[in-house]
Amino acid sequence: MVHGAGVQDRDGARLVLARLQDRATRLRKIWVDGAYAGQLLKWAKAFGGWQLEVVRKKKGQKGFRVLPRRWVVERTLAWIGKCRRLSKDYETLSASSEVWIHLAMIGLMPRRLAR
Repeated sequence: MVHGAGVQDRDGARLVLARLQDRATRLRKIWVDGAYAGQLLKWAKAFGGWQLEVVRKKKGQKGFRVLPRRWVVERTLAWIGKCRRLSKDYETLSASSEVWIHLAMIGLMPRRLAR
C-alpha cells in the first residue's frame, strides 16, 4: 500500500494491516523497526492476531551492522528502484505508484522464484 508522506508510520501500518486481514490469512509474525513500537503492537494482536516483533539495534552498538530481517525491506526497495519509472517519484497519485510497484514485482518475482 502506498500512502502520502504526511501519514505517520504507525498510522500507515494500521492501513496496511487492515488491507492484509482478509488477504494474508496465514500471516502470524511481522518484523518491524522501532518506529512501530507502542500501541500498534497491541492493536495488531487484537485486530488480526499478528505478532509484531520489533527488530532493534543491540544496546551500545556503534556504527552500521546488518540487523536480522531489516535487510529484506531495504533489498526489496533496491530491487523496485531498478525499475526506471520507480527510480524517482514521478507519480502524482499514490494509486499510480502502487500499480507501478505491483508491475515491477510481477516482473521481478518470476525471475527470483525460478532460481
